[in-house]
Amino acid sequence: MQPSLLSETLTVSQLTFRIRKLLEENPELQDVWVTGEISNLSRPASGHIYFTLKDKNASLRCVMWKTDALRTRPNLQEGAAVEVHGRIAVYEPQGQYQLIANLIQAKGEGALFQEFLRLKSMLEAEGLFDPERKRAIPEHPRVIGIVTSATGAALRDMLNTIRRRQPLAKVILAPSPVQGVDAPPALVDAIQALNPKNPDVILVARGGGSIEDLWAFNDERVVRAVAASQVPIISGVGHETDFTLCDFAADLRAPTPTAAAELATQTTLDDLRFRLSAYQSRLTDLTSNLLADHEALISSLATRLKYVSPERRIQSEFQRLDELSRRAFSALNHRVQLQSARVDGISKRLNALNPAGILARGYAIITRKSDGKIVGKVSQAHGEMNVHVSDGEFEVIKK
Repeated sequence: MQPSLLSETLTVSQLTFRIRKLLEENPELQDVWVTGEISNLSRPASGHIYFTLKDKNASLRCVMWKTDALRTRPNLQEGAAVEVHGRIAVYEPQGQYQLIANLIQAKGEGALFQEFLRLKSMLEAEGLFDPERKRAIPEHPRVIGIVTSATGAALRDMLNTIRRRQPLAKVILAPSPVQGVDAPPALVDAIQALNPKNPDVILVARGGGSIEDLWAFNDERVVRAVAASQVPIISGVGHETDFTLCDFAADLRAPTPTAAAELATQTTLDDLRFRLSAYQSRLTDLTSNLLADHEALISSLATRLKYVSPERRIQSEFQRLDELSRRAFSALNHRVQLQSARVDGISKRLNALNPAGILARGYAIITRKSDGKIVGKVSQAHGEMNVHVSDGEFEVIKK
């Protein structure tokens, strides 16, 4: 069919751009929750997360950028049922629409998460999480208090770590259930019971689990007990990706119970000062370089951007970079194999020309002892000379 005289013939890029504007300018599509199962999960070295969200009738391509992944640290696995929040966007190079995710949570955790946010906002407003309240952890504690289950693996891991790193430290255990309706009051009693015994630091810890399993450490009574403790507290609840309100109220948060024990048994002050100085210099250099790069990039893009958002363009390039990185790695690996074969051939030719190989075949090299020059003619042979053969040398004298 020929195009109508009144219609406009569009390029693929123009049509895709119009579709993208229709989707991305729709406010209902810029703040959506989608539920489904995770498949095709990919975590490239760039730090971005790519996956497909599907149900029995459809699938949706999703991406979470590195900044959101570091902020939320989602615990993702193939086949997991999740709820994803984000906005609809279009990846123009492939003409595909996708969900740009900024929050991922297990299906059914929405109500608990909302309660978590409510309690966090309330306690934060009261100042329980203020950085100014945080106290330094003693570098060489003599007495370490532990609040955890007496039968859990977390206690065994912490005791092994303390014994290995600070064998002279005394450990006082205040056992408590760490899950269920009885856990919050028991945790409060354990923290309050340890304070009069004057330990140098208290570890409040348990192993990982779901948000329901860890909910005792989001209980308002427990959080207030942590904040009110007269002894510095290290919170080591769950795994690295788990966060509880006790983490915010504690003087220091550790990603795991074992890490909490490691932080309670620090190295020497000189070591810490050296590492801090090195980190500070590195951070200053990285920050300066990053600012310089971004200033140059912004200056260059400022004169070119009109209707296209710089953020969308950069995110699209990030995605393209991941694709190119995979192809570049494959090409580089092929190039290395070719160069290895070439080096192997050169090595064999050099071995064939090696003087030591010639000597091994029965030849000898004669040098004058007086000046070390090689004797190549009869007329050059006189006086004391050295004869070099494959297994050494000996002297001769021409009379």
